[in-house]
Amino acid sequence: MNPAELSQFLTDCRAHVAAVQPWVQAGRLTRINGLVMEASGLKLPLGSGCRIQIPGDGTIEAEVVGFAGDRLYMMPTEDVYGISPGALVFPLEPPPAVPVIGHSVFEKRRAPDRAKHLPVGDALLGRVVDGNGRPLDSLGPLTTKDTRSLASRPLNPLLREPIRHSMDVGIRAINALLTVGRGQRLGLFAGSGVGKSVLLGMMARYTEADVIVVGLIGERGREVKEFIEDNLGEEGRARSVVVAAPADVSPLMRMQGASYATAIAEHFRDQGRHVLLIMDSLTRYAMAQREIALAIGEPPVTRGYPPSVFARLPQLVERAGNGAAGGGSITAFYTVLVEGDDQQDPIADAARAILDGHIVLNRQLADAGHYPAIDIEQSISRVMTNLIDPQHLEMVRQFKQLYSRYQRARDLIAVGAYAPGSDALLDRAIALYPLLEAFLQQAITEHADVSSSLARLKNIFGVV
Repeated sequence: MNPAELSQFLTDCRAHVAAVQPWVQAGRLTRINGLVMEASGLKLPLGSGCRIQIPGDGTIEAEVVGFAGDRLYMMPTEDVYGISPGALVFPLEPPPAVPVIGHSVFEKRRAPDRAKHLPVGDALLGRVVDGNGRPLDSLGPLTTKDTRSLASRPLNPLLREPIRHSMDVGIRAINALLTVGRGQRLGLFAGSGVGKSVLLGMMARYTEADVIVVGLIGERGREVKEFIEDNLGEEGRARSVVVAAPADVSPLMRMQGASYATAIAEHFRDQGRHVLLIMDSLTRYAMAQREIALAIGEPPVTRGYPPSVFARLPQLVERAGNGAAGGGSITAFYTVLVEGDDQQDPIADAARAILDGHIVLNRQLADAGHYPAIDIEQSISRVMTNLIDPQHLEMVRQFKQLYSRYQRARDLIAVGAYAPGSDALLDRAIALYPLLEAFLQQAITEHADVSSSLARLKNIFGVV
């Protein structure tokens, strides 16, 4: 074969090789049982993404949530209409390589990050996206090229900056009596219809944070637009990112929406910005994990909640907080729905144990037209003593003492059974109660910063 023939032969070989379709590993869908899909023929790690082929060249995404022997358990991220028995299942990423053996021992390697990566960055400010990072606001595609994994590695607790600076949230009762620290994580405990969304909207509009990330997880679809237009407003939306995963999406998408909102907040924190993360609600996140766990056969242990729910909650919450010294922070508010106003609900009880404080909204106060309906007696900020001076702390102690003393004697006072002069502390509480109650109330359009809140508190007790 002369050189010209050899050259032509090699050219033809390269053309044939280029035309060959690459080998792709695929499995087969063998069963769908409620929310869980089973597939065989694939070996993928937990959390891996898959594509399931449906007739008409369409695909549905799913995530591996468990396995048993050679069967994979998957949860879809969207509707499963159109899937047929034996449908092909393709991994979104190639399977992990076999570990390399060197010098008779396995080489130590960090496990690759196989979690889904979604867009982050300044291009998301003012936008509303779903749990997959797809725009919901009809403002065009996202222009960012930055992405971040939904599963971040935990920070070394010794490298986190301590909470030493207060965060202005624009709510007088919180700024003065439940002072929030930059990097603190608090729970907002409330039943339905007590003004939770309005309070969150006020925080988003009036906070001093650089960026606000709002995760609307498992709420009614109607409430998403109302929260954005009525509660958040144009002022709050301009520096906000809203991740919406309403109740009608799959439980996997609801969990992913919460992880995505946290990942966006982590991105801005790593840039040195101070972020306010609002998650509404942590209970819906727990319910989504319960649906998944029960569907794959995990036994329930506490009021229908399996153990994995209580393991997932701290994993999500611990991602918020301060970063390294001199860096940014994530101050987080997680709403917790208390069923029947039962503060001993298992999710509420677990949340109290892993958060840095809790703010309780009282239905009786809301029914009486007292807004925001913050129950100052049941609420606490665990880092407040590190943020305020002794004079401020003493005024907070006196405020709570007088308010609580009046509430305990409220019925006696109402029926005229209390004789003035019998209790000096109660006499003072009765005299100051109108000022105490007015201090705790705030109109939706009223902005109360830290300095004005403290000045009004001093005015109650005559402190100069």
